Amino acid sequence: MAEKLKLDKSMAMYEEALKLVPGAVAGIRRPYNFVEGEYPIFFDHGKGGRVTDVDGNEYIDFLCAYGPIIIGYREAEIDHAVQEQVNNKGFCFSLTQPQQNQLVHKLKELIPSCEMAALVKTGSDATTIAIRVARACTGKTKIARCGYHGWHDWCVEVKGGIPEKLYEDTLEFHYNDIDALESLLKQHQDDMAAIIITPVGHPLGAAVEMPKPGYLEAVRELADKYHCLLIFDEIRSGFRVALGGAQEYFGVTPDLSTFGKAMANGYAIATLVGKEEYMKVLADQVFLSSTFFPNSDSIVAALKTIEILQRDKVLETVAQKGEKFGRDVQKIIDDSNLPVEFSGAPWMPFVTFKKDDTGLYKKLRVQFYTELIRRKVFLQPYHHGYICYRHTDEDLAYTVNAIKESLDEIKKMV
Repeated sequence: MAEKLKLDKSMAMYEEALKLVPGAVAGIRRPYNFVEGEYPIFFDHGKGGRVTDVDGNEYIDFLCAYGPIIIGYREAEIDHAVQEQVNNKGFCFSLTQPQQNQLVHKLKELIPSCEMAALVKTGSDATTIAIRVARACTGKTKIARCGYHGWHDWCVEVKGGIPEKLYEDTLEFHYNDIDALESLLKQHQDDMAAIIITPVGHPLGAAVEMPKPGYLEAVRELADKYHCLLIFDEIRSGFRVALGGAQEYFGVTPDLSTFGKAMANGYAIATLVGKEEYMKVLADQVFLSSTFFPNSDSIVAALKTIEILQRDKVLETVAQKGEKFGRDVQKIIDDSNLPVEFSGAPWMPFVTFKKDDTGLYKKLRVQFYTELIRRKVFLQPYHHGYICYRHTDEDLAYTVNAIKESLDEIKKMV
């Protein structure tokens, strides 16, 4: 068994934060989402594909800030572009700077569904305005949803503080089950405004799913058949699966789509893009405004990030690394004969444990991720990881071996 990490400073800061911030830190970053007492709670810095906590422990980071880090931490070229904008031009004004137009031209060039775009700050902003646009365009109310789409009232899983009337028109269906979706659409065909789906399935705490052959095409056909809009939530898959998102990779074009996370390598920006006939309602029928949406610092970061992604063929390299990593991990899992699954390669790797009636899978999961973090590999027990450009071949080989050692340890529990 690997030695427990020294986390004294992290724990002290956590105790202090409990008196300052509800829950000490925000949402998904709280200790119960990891292994309590084993994972750090505060990071100090990051560089490339690694992060260092406040106690000085350095990790190979596969969470990548929950997805935004597609290239690496502290990318000098991106940071320098932002610093130049801030120092020489400024970034927060009453009116809009020209970089808005430059970025939207680039989005139109790359994303199949993009004829117009609205720039916002977060994925929740983008998915929520997508729903507002769909309802305005169709004059209908109900939404068929599949996947995590943010923390706003219409879609958040935790319903505390939200009146039922604010989400009662959002109806859930399961990924890769086309019959269930059609049944839902048929039942509500007179009032279905949109289908919103993550083109790569990443359900909360469960294995990542790729679309079955023909599945996304069938979803597209159903949206047309029942006269509702198709929205792809590409907050995670955008600028990772392909420059034009999973819609480019899988060859299925939605009416609207949302992008964020990786498009600016960590700077706060997201966007709703779509066909002009639908997006135009934002001009005079649907309200969208925020003090910080037009800020140019993140727009400049997005422009520079996309430039690097194209110039250095970053996504091709990420996919190649992820494919090899996936093959190597899958072989280890196959050889282990343990009730464990690997999914999400090449973009969103995730090690999960098969449920059983006794609850053993929960104990195995906790011990596995305890062993992994003690070996300085930062992955999350309930959320898939990511591969970034700065993960080296050595990082990936080390991680494969750490996974093997961690699985060897939990064999003693079976």
